Amino acid sequence: MLRFPVARGFTLLEVLIALLITAFGLLGLAGLMSRMQVAETEGYGRSEANALLWNMTERLYAGAPSTVAAANTYTNGGGTATAGTGASGYTAPCTGTGAALDLCEWNFSLLGASETRSSANVGAMAGARGCVTLVAAPDPTIGICHPAIYRVTVAWQGMVDSADQTGNLNTCGANQFGDEKRRRMVSELVTIGSPGCTN
Repeated sequence: MLRFPVARGFTLLEVLIALLITAFGLLGLAGLMSRMQVAETEGYGRSEANALLWNMTERLYAGAPSTVAAANTYTNGGGTATAGTGASGYTAPCTGTGAALDLCEWNFSLLGASETRSSANVGAMAGARGCVTLVAAPDPTIGICHPAIYRVTVAWQGMVDSADQTGNLNTCGANQFGDEKRRRMVSELVTIGSPGCTN
């Protein structure tokens, strides 16, 4: 009776199939790492935007612009003051007091001046833009006593498409980033009461 030797080890076909499966696994891992990097960058941008948003809201509370004239200094005459990418009228080093100083320093923070690399500002998100809008002017008239209400917004460019911001009533940074699906925003309403106001 003839006996055939028992085959031991792997055939070439089995090795090729194992390599193919490994290659697909590595490609999937590379794609996952790429998406994780984008998510990390988006998260970093949101945390930086929140820090810059709170920076200006704290400045507003500290400045307490409770009169119409003071409110207008923070909001470009009662409308919207802009800072950061695309804004003009700010020169370094910032000088002055009150709203002018606050907006100037906020402008350079939005431009990433807090961190530099090879003399380039890198401390903020891509295309960071800030807006301070007067939503309601203060009215200290007896019997009315309406506080000043501001909307502080930080807008920046995201890396991937998200919800379309076309038609959003908050226009800070609108049409600044090519596609409105890339516009990211964080916003906060700030209410400043009128200290001498009585009902």
